[in-house]
Amino acid sequence: MIDSETFRSVLGRFASGVTIVTARDDAGEDHGMTVSAFCSLSLQPPLVLLCVDHEASMHDLLLKHPRFGISILSSSQEAYSRRFAADESNRFDGIAYVRGDSGVVLLEEALAHLECAVREHHDAGDHTLFIAEVERAEARQGRPLLYYRGGYAQLER
Repeated sequence: MIDSETFRSVLGRFASGVTIVTARDDAGEDHGMTVSAFCSLSLQPPLVLLCVDHEASMHDLLLKHPRFGISILSSSQEAYSRRFAADESNRFDGIAYVRGDSGVVLLEEALAHLECAVREHHDAGDHTLFIAEVERAEARQGRPLLYYRGGYAQLER
């Protein structure tokens, strides 16, 4: 079995996009976190997959509240990714956003927005896999924010 440092180093060579996942709790308070472990799962029905650490700030909220939003970040939104990855209480202060049809926060200037409903979740090691159906989606033009080898990168095309 390989050690966690080698595993992290090898998987760091896989560039991924960066998203902000948002949800509302029972009191109507907004919550958000940075997620790079996100991918498309199925076209019919439209499904996505999120992998969330059991210790993540929103883990338990996602188990209890089946609706969430995803903002796929643009290259100009690195500061948002850092903010939502940090342990801050006022993550939404000063950030431009709109509310989706389901009431979740969707960050303005993001490359894409998805509104999703959790269909299944499964424990896998120290993470939970959330399988969600996409109920609404929209895209705009721009360049993505990428995460590669422990840092942020931009796609040059």
